[in-house]
Amino acid sequence: MTFFRKSAIAAVAITALGVSSQAFAQKAGDIIGYVGGVLIKPNASISPLTSTDPYKTAALTNATASIDSSTTVTLGALYMWTDNIATELTLGIPPKMTVDVTTPAVTAAPSHPGAATAKVLNPSLVAKYLFNASNDTIRPYVGLGVTYTSFRDVTANTSNDSLVNSLAGTSASLSSSWAPIFNVGAIYNINDKWSINGSVSYVPLKSDVTFVGLNGATTTGTLTLNPWDVVVRVGYKF
Repeated sequence: MTFFRKSAIAAVAITALGVSSQAFAQKAGDIIGYVGGVLIKPNASISPLTSTDPYKTAALTNATASIDSSTTVTLGALYMWTDNIATELTLGIPPKMTVDVTTPAVTAAPSHPGAATAKVLNPSLVAKYLFNASNDTIRPYVGLGVTYTSFRDVTANTSNDSLVNSLAGTSASLSSSWAPIFNVGAIYNINDKWSINGSVSYVPLKSDVTFVGLNGATTTGTLTLNPWDVVVRVGYKF
Protein backbone atom coordinates (compact mmCIF):
# COMPACT_ATOMS: atom_id res chain seq x y z
CA MET A 1 0.00 0.00 0.00
CA THR A 2 1.50 3.35 -1.02
CA PHE A 3 2.06 6.26 1.30
CA PHE A 4 -0.57 8.38 -0.50
CA ARG A 5 -3.19 5.62 -0.31
CA LYS A 6 -2.53 5.17 3.41
CA SER A 7 -2.87 8.90 3.93
CA ALA A 8 -6.18 9.01 2.06
CA ILE A 9 -7.61 6.14 4.13
CA ALA A 10 -6.47 7.82 7.36
CA ALA A 11 -8.14 11.08 6.36
CA VAL A 12 -11.43 9.33 5.61
CA ALA A 13 -11.28 7.49 8.94
CA ILE A 14 -10.66 10.69 10.91
CA THR A 15 -13.59 12.40 9.18
CA ALA A 16 -15.87 9.45 9.91
CA LEU A 17 -14.98 9.62 13.59
CA GLY A 18 -16.18 13.19 13.70
CA VAL A 19 -12.89 14.82 14.64
CA SER A 20 -12.44 16.79 11.49
CA SER A 21 -11.72 20.46 12.11
CA GLN A 22 -13.43 21.72 8.95
CA ALA A 23 -16.84 22.66 10.40
CA PHE A 24 -15.97 26.36 10.80
CA ALA A 25 -18.91 27.03 13.10
CA GLN A 26 -19.53 29.30 16.13
CA LYS A 27 -17.13 32.11 15.42
CA ALA A 28 -17.37 35.78 16.36
CA GLY A 29 -20.39 37.49 14.78
CA ASP A 30 -22.34 34.29 14.03
CA ILE A 31 -26.07 34.01 14.77
CA ILE A 32 -27.41 30.49 15.19
CA GLY A 33 -31.11 29.67 15.47
CA TYR A 34 -32.28 26.54 17.31
CA VAL A 35 -35.48 24.51 17.52
CA GLY A 36 -36.02 21.32 19.48
CA GLY A 37 -37.55 19.72 22.54
CA VAL A 38 -37.09 19.99 26.29
CA LEU A 39 -37.89 17.57 29.11
CA ILE A 40 -38.70 19.44 32.32
CA LYS A 41 -38.32 17.42 35.51
CA PRO A 42 -39.27 19.39 38.65
CA ASN A 43 -38.07 18.48 42.14
CA ALA A 44 -41.10 19.91 43.91
CA SER A 45 -41.94 20.56 47.55
CA ILE A 46 -44.21 22.93 49.43
CA SER A 47 -43.67 24.89 52.63
CA PRO A 48 -46.16 24.61 55.50
CA LEU A 49 -49.48 26.04 54.32
CA THR A 50 -51.25 28.50 56.58
CA SER A 51 -54.79 29.82 56.33
CA THR A 52 -56.78 32.62 57.90
CA ASP A 53 -59.20 29.80 58.75
CA PRO A 54 -57.56 27.78 61.58
CA TYR A 55 -59.52 24.65 60.64
CA LYS A 56 -57.98 24.70 57.16
CA THR A 57 -54.51 25.24 58.60
CA ALA A 58 -54.98 22.13 60.75
CA ALA A 59 -56.18 20.12 57.73
CA LEU A 60 -53.07 21.14 55.78
CA THR A 61 -50.54 20.03 58.41
CA ASN A 62 -47.59 18.19 56.79
CA ALA A 63 -49.02 18.70 53.29
CA THR A 64 -46.68 17.74 50.44
CA ALA A 65 -46.65 18.51 46.72
CA SER A 66 -45.27 16.86 43.60
CA ILE A 67 -45.19 17.94 39.96
CA ASP A 68 -45.12 15.58 36.99
CA SER A 69 -42.45 15.92 34.29
CA SER A 70 -43.51 17.68 31.10
CA THR A 71 -42.20 18.28 27.58
CA THR A 72 -42.49 21.16 25.18
CA VAL A 73 -40.97 22.77 22.07
CA THR A 74 -38.19 25.29 22.59
CA LEU A 75 -36.71 27.97 20.31
CA GLY A 76 -33.37 29.71 20.78
CA ALA A 77 -31.02 32.22 19.21
CA LEU A 78 -27.27 32.15 19.97
CA TYR A 79 -25.06 35.15 19.25
CA MET A 80 -21.27 34.73 19.26
CA TRP A 81 -19.55 37.81 20.68
CA THR A 82 -16.14 36.17 20.26
CA ASP A 83 -15.06 32.71 19.10
CA ASN A 84 -15.66 31.43 22.65
CA ILE A 85 -18.18 33.74 24.34
CA ALA A 86 -21.87 33.80 23.45
CA THR A 87 -25.31 34.69 24.76
CA GLU A 88 -28.44 32.70 24.06
CA LEU A 89 -32.07 33.82 24.27
CA THR A 90 -34.52 30.94 24.67
CA LEU A 91 -38.30 30.82 24.45
CA GLY A 92 -40.65 27.86 24.54
CA ILE A 93 -44.28 26.93 24.07
CA PRO A 94 -45.62 27.16 27.65
CA PRO A 95 -45.91 23.62 29.04
CA LYS A 96 -48.77 22.59 31.33
CA MET A 97 -47.73 21.94 34.92
CA THR A 98 -49.83 19.60 37.07
CA VAL A 99 -49.49 19.80 40.86
CA ASP A 100 -50.49 16.82 43.01
CA VAL A 101 -51.02 17.43 46.72
CA THR A 102 -51.11 15.06 49.69
CA THR A 103 -52.67 16.07 53.03
CA PRO A 104 -51.87 13.40 55.66
CA ALA A 105 -53.98 15.18 58.27
CA VAL A 106 -57.12 14.56 56.22
CA THR A 107 -57.45 10.83 56.80
CA ALA A 108 -60.66 10.45 54.78
CA ALA A 109 -59.11 11.72 51.52
CA PRO A 110 -55.39 12.50 51.86
CA SER A 111 -54.55 12.29 48.14
CA HIS A 112 -55.40 15.12 45.76
CA PRO A 113 -54.08 14.32 42.24
CA GLY A 114 -54.25 17.20 39.82
CA ALA A 115 -55.05 19.63 42.63
CA ALA A 116 -53.96 22.51 40.41
CA THR A 117 -52.67 23.12 36.89
CA ALA A 118 -50.90 26.05 35.29
CA LYS A 119 -49.08 27.02 32.11
CA VAL A 120 -45.46 28.04 32.65
CA LEU A 121 -43.82 30.86 30.69
CA ASN A 122 -40.07 31.15 31.31
CA PRO A 123 -37.97 33.03 28.74
CA SER A 124 -34.28 32.88 29.57
CA LEU A 125 -31.01 34.60 28.73
CA VAL A 126 -27.80 32.62 29.28
CA ALA A 127 -24.16 33.61 28.82
CA LYS A 128 -22.06 30.69 27.58
CA TYR A 129 -18.38 29.91 27.32
CA LEU A 130 -17.59 27.49 24.47
CA PHE A 131 -14.47 25.36 24.75
CA ASN A 132 -12.25 24.24 21.84
CA ALA A 133 -11.60 26.20 18.66
CA SER A 134 -14.25 27.75 16.42
CA ASN A 135 -13.60 25.16 13.70
CA ASP A 136 -13.86 22.09 15.95
CA THR A 137 -16.65 19.58 15.41
CA ILE A 138 -17.52 19.22 19.09
CA ARG A 139 -17.71 22.25 21.39
CA PRO A 140 -18.58 21.67 25.05
CA TYR A 141 -19.79 24.71 26.98
CA VAL A 142 -20.83 26.00 30.39
CA GLY A 143 -23.41 28.69 30.94
CA LEU A 144 -24.85 30.99 33.58
CA GLY A 145 -28.00 32.99 33.09
CA VAL A 146 -31.36 34.14 34.35
CA THR A 147 -35.01 33.36 33.71
CA TYR A 148 -38.24 35.16 34.57
CA THR A 149 -40.93 32.59 35.25
CA SER A 150 -44.63 33.43 35.27
CA PHE A 151 -47.70 31.23 35.53
CA ARG A 152 -50.79 31.55 33.36
CA ASP A 153 -54.22 29.91 33.52
CA VAL A 154 -53.75 28.73 37.11
CA THR A 155 -56.71 26.42 37.75
CA ALA A 156 -57.63 24.57 40.93
CA ASN A 157 -59.48 21.25 40.71
CA THR A 158 -62.56 22.65 42.44
CA SER A 159 -65.12 20.54 40.59
CA ASN A 160 -63.74 17.11 41.53
CA ASP A 161 -62.08 17.67 44.91
CA SER A 162 -64.05 18.97 47.90
CA LEU A 163 -60.96 19.99 49.92
CA VAL A 164 -59.46 21.89 46.98
CA ASN A 165 -62.84 23.51 46.38
CA SER A 166 -63.02 24.72 49.98
CA LEU A 167 -59.44 26.03 49.80
CA ALA A 168 -59.43 27.61 46.33
CA GLY A 169 -63.06 27.83 45.25
CA THR A 170 -62.73 31.57 44.66
CA SER A 171 -59.23 31.88 43.17
CA ALA A 172 -55.75 30.35 42.90
CA SER A 173 -52.51 32.10 41.94
CA LEU A 174 -48.75 31.53 41.71
CA SER A 175 -46.36 34.48 41.89
CA SER A 176 -43.85 35.27 39.14
CA SER A 177 -40.16 35.24 40.03
CA TRP A 178 -36.59 35.61 38.74
CA ALA A 179 -34.21 32.66 39.06
CA PRO A 180 -30.64 31.81 38.01
CA ILE A 181 -29.86 29.13 35.43
CA PHE A 182 -26.85 26.81 35.65
CA ASN A 183 -26.18 25.21 32.28
CA VAL A 184 -23.77 22.68 30.72
CA GLY A 185 -23.87 21.15 27.26
CA ALA A 186 -22.15 20.57 23.95
CA ILE A 187 -22.62 21.48 20.30
CA TYR A 188 -21.94 18.94 17.56
CA ASN A 189 -21.28 20.63 14.22
CA ILE A 190 -22.60 18.58 11.32
CA ASN A 191 -21.23 21.07 8.78
CA ASP A 192 -20.73 24.81 8.41
CA LYS A 193 -24.48 25.54 8.73
CA TRP A 194 -26.11 22.73 10.71
CA SER A 195 -25.47 21.60 14.27
CA ILE A 196 -27.00 19.67 17.17
CA ASN A 197 -27.07 21.25 20.63
CA GLY A 198 -27.68 19.19 23.78
CA SER A 199 -27.69 20.59 27.31
CA VAL A 200 -28.80 20.15 30.91
CA SER A 201 -29.88 23.07 33.11
CA TYR A 202 -30.75 23.44 36.77
CA VAL A 203 -33.06 26.26 37.90
CA PRO A 204 -33.54 26.93 41.66
CA LEU A 205 -37.08 28.29 41.40
CA LYS A 206 -39.77 29.16 43.97
CA SER A 207 -43.24 30.65 43.73
CA ASP A 208 -45.62 32.00 46.38
CA VAL A 209 -48.98 30.20 46.38
CA THR A 210 -52.23 32.00 47.25
CA PHE A 211 -55.63 30.30 47.47
CA VAL A 212 -58.88 32.06 48.34
CA GLY A 213 -61.65 29.77 49.57
CA LEU A 214 -65.41 29.96 49.23
CA ASN A 215 -65.74 31.43 52.71
CA GLY A 216 -63.14 34.13 51.95
CA ALA A 217 -60.31 32.46 53.87
CA THR A 218 -56.85 32.92 52.31
CA THR A 219 -54.30 30.10 52.27
CA THR A 220 -50.64 30.82 51.48
CA GLY A 221 -47.37 28.95 51.16
CA THR A 222 -44.27 28.62 49.00
CA LEU A 223 -44.01 26.10 46.18
CA THR A 224 -40.45 25.02 45.33
CA LEU A 225 -40.01 23.67 41.78
CA ASN A 226 -36.19 23.42 41.26
CA PRO A 227 -36.49 21.82 37.79
CA TRP A 228 -33.85 20.02 35.74
CA ASP A 229 -34.24 20.79 32.01
CA VAL A 230 -32.84 18.39 29.40
CA VAL A 231 -32.74 19.99 25.94
CA VAL A 232 -31.90 18.65 22.46
CA ARG A 233 -32.15 21.05 19.51
CA VAL A 234 -31.14 21.37 15.89
CA GLY A 235 -29.37 24.59 14.92
CA TYR A 236 -28.88 26.54 11.70
CA LYS A 237 -26.29 29.31 11.28
CA PHE A 238 -27.56 32.38 9.43
